[in-house]
Amino acid sequence: MKAVVQERFGPPDSLRLRDVDQPRAGTGQVLVRVRAAAVNPYDWHMLRGDPYAARLLGGMGLTRPKSRVAGLDAAGVVERVGADVRGLSPGDPVLGFCPGAFAEYACTSAPLLVPVPSDLTFEQAAALPVGAVTALRGIRTVGRVRSGQRVLVNGAGGGVGTFAVQIAALLEAEVTGVCSARNADLVRSLGAAHVLDYAREDFTDGRERYDVVLDNVGNHPLVRLRRALTPAGVLVANGGGSPGRVFGAIGATLKLAAVDTVTRQRLRPILPATPDGPAHEDLLAVAALVEAGQLTPVVGRTFALADAAEAVRHVEEGHARGKTVITVS
Repeated sequence: MKAVVQERFGPPDSLRLRDVDQPRAGTGQVLVRVRAAAVNPYDWHMLRGDPYAARLLGGMGLTRPKSRVAGLDAAGVVERVGADVRGLSPGDPVLGFCPGAFAEYACTSAPLLVPVPSDLTFEQAAALPVGAVTALRGIRTVGRVRSGQRVLVNGAGGGVGTFAVQIAALLEAEVTGVCSARNADLVRSLGAAHVLDYAREDFTDGRERYDVVLDNVGNHPLVRLRRALTPAGVLVANGGGSPGRVFGAIGATLKLAAVDTVTRQRLRPILPATPDGPAHEDLLAVAALVEAGQLTPVVGRTFALADAAEAVRHVEEGHARGKTVITVS
């Protein structure tokens, strides 16, 4: 089968389209014929081995990538099920967390898959796992957003932000989205009551205060982010970081924890969604919202499998609109 492989840590150009063996579904596993795979900041972090401290924790590999085939988010059709798998059969359209998603076939644990909501394309379905689950956890689980609260989403036009604006608006919050001018109309259409152009307005200047701030960008120091919060407000920090950082989100998380102990404000990290944690329940929750017409994936650009390196580079540059998706023929 065709797959996008990474033999070493490095920039997107180190990705190569290769012929590799098709994975096999073991006990409790499902082989998925991939039709589309979304690109996330997670992918370029894994590609570069960034932050370096994460290599020592074993999640990435120490001297070379732990996972040879790139990608995580996928949507496709069940090709084969292993022993002890219930509720899924060959031919079922599914979406979920599939390590090695940048390939014609990927194998994953059955609980990491859910049915594709009706009327979604595979490209839209692939946009859901990391982006929508991270937004759901940030707004509902960590931020605990309630009706009437003032909520600000930094990076509202991106992969997580477009979902977060919709979820916060669904919870009847007054949503302010921070994005580029070109994404302003999009963010308003998703439910934002107010939109700020980050190039012209600084939401950390202290003139406006919010009950919850979801920061998807990491372009402001913590001391300034706190100026945007009410005295008992909640900052939800979603990863962030850039290539070459030694500690990246790990260092930022430790700083949040330290400052959190000496302030009334609640400073909470939320690392991007991965297969760890209550993945199945969160996937079911976002799929149910989509099925009910309350959540809509925004797919900004699509790339062919052979152009996966360009797709990852597009996301790494930090200005992608909605989700970037690789279509697998």
